[in-house]
This record gives sequence, C-alpha cells and structure tokens, in this order.
Amino acid sequence: MPDWVGGDGVPSRVDLGSPDVDASISFYGSLFGWTPSDPGPPEAGGYRCFLQDGKMVAGVAPLMMEGQPPAWLNYVTVAEADETVGKARDAGAVIHVEPMDVLDVGRMAILADPTGATLGLWQPHRDTGAEIVNEPVSLIWNELETRDPEAAKPFYKAIFDWDADTAQMGTMEYTTWQLSGKPVGGMADVTGRLPDAVPAHWLAYFAVADTDAIVEQAQAHGGSVNVAPMDIPAGRFAVLADPQGAVFGVIKT
Repeated sequence: MPDWVGGDGVPSRVDLGSPDVDASISFYGSLFGWTPSDPGPPEAGGYRCFLQDGKMVAGVAPLMMEGQPPAWLNYVTVAEADETVGKARDAGAVIHVEPMDVLDVGRMAILADPTGATLGLWQPHRDTGAEIVNEPVSLIWNELETRDPEAAKPFYKAIFDWDADTAQMGTMEYTTWQLSGKPVGGMADVTGRLPDAVPAHWLAYFAVADTDAIVEQAQAHGGSVNVAPMDIPAGRFAVLADPQGAVFGVIKT
C-alpha cells in the first residue's frame, strides 16, 4: 500500500458488500480482531466501519442491488468525482453508480473498467479513507486481476495518470501502477490462472503477521482458500474467501 494514502489518484479505502453484515462482522472480528462501529443514521443505509484500535480500517454495508455478489470494493481518491467519471466514460467505462454525495463525508461513484473490473471513486470531504494502512490487519495493496492488461493500461492512464511498469516475475508478467514515480497498486494477467467464470476484479490485500496462521483461522471460521500460502518476492501471501464468498488477499511482507 502506498505510504501517501489520501492523495489524488491513490487507493484510499475498501468496503465490503455483504448479504449478512452481522455474519461478516463476526468473521472478520474473529480473523483480524476488527470491531464494528456503532450503526449510523438510517440514511447511512446500514453502513458500518471496521475498526482496529478505534481507527477505521475498512467498511461494510448490505448489498444494495439485485444480483450484486458479495465482494470487497476498492476505492481510489479523486479530486473531483464528476470530472473523473467523465474521463472514465470517455475511456470506455461503464458507470454503475453516478457521482453521489454520501452524507457529509464524501462524494462517490462506482464504475467498471473496459476489462470488466469494478472500482470505486472517492472524493473526500470529512472522511479521507482508511486511518491505518500497511500494518497487520489493515489494507496494504490493491491489485487488478484481468485477462486484458493491454486494455487496462490506457484506461487507468487516462483517468488517474497511472503509468504501467511491467516486468517479468517468475513465469508471469506483473505490472506495478506508478503515479509520479511511486507505486500505487498492481495488475496481473489471470488468463488461464482463474476459471473463466471469475470476472476481472480488483483484489484487496490485508497485511498480516503470519499468513499461514490466518489461513488456518479463516478456514476454522467458515472461510475457504482460493490460493494456498506461497512465497513471492514481496512476501508470503494467500487468497481467501469469506463465508459469504467475498474474496480478499493476505500477505506477510
């Protein structure tokens, strides 16, 4: 996760859409030790924060649309949500949620990039995003899993001014998104590595102190393992799914 969270064009928060918020609170509380914030006003739509040491690390809300799958939604901070949505639409995005104010905390929009991956935009007002990152049980990395990286590169350049730094990593190519020469996320070509039924998506990674122990705990509390723990240059990682089916990564750096 970039150490300069909060700037324009930088991932800043991640929210879980869940069909059972109470069950999700229980799972992630057992897994990461997160505690939930108090329920907000009715107009908040059931949104609650996951807290670590009293600080916001992520959010959780009920599913809002028919057919919406349980999933973690990554957000990128933008100076002007409406302007960025315009750029995204011109660059081939599908806009799922037009720019809208979220109480007095910020302005948001949700889009799908030309490869089909869903991403949120966050224009901060009172809420600038996650208050803890890069520490165990907080957000540390955001990765686009797609089968068409060449279509993604010009799109993210157009809307966030991200440069694509692609290099060989073992048997595969890996792209690091760079903004002003600093890493803000990654991209992997999942062609042949994920079932065809799994759509392109952004994968949120949470830092952990012990990857193998977290995998065991996740299974003990009803989660499943999509990618078993393995070592890569960045650390030891795994990809998990919670009991409702939302997929996320964990990594010990």
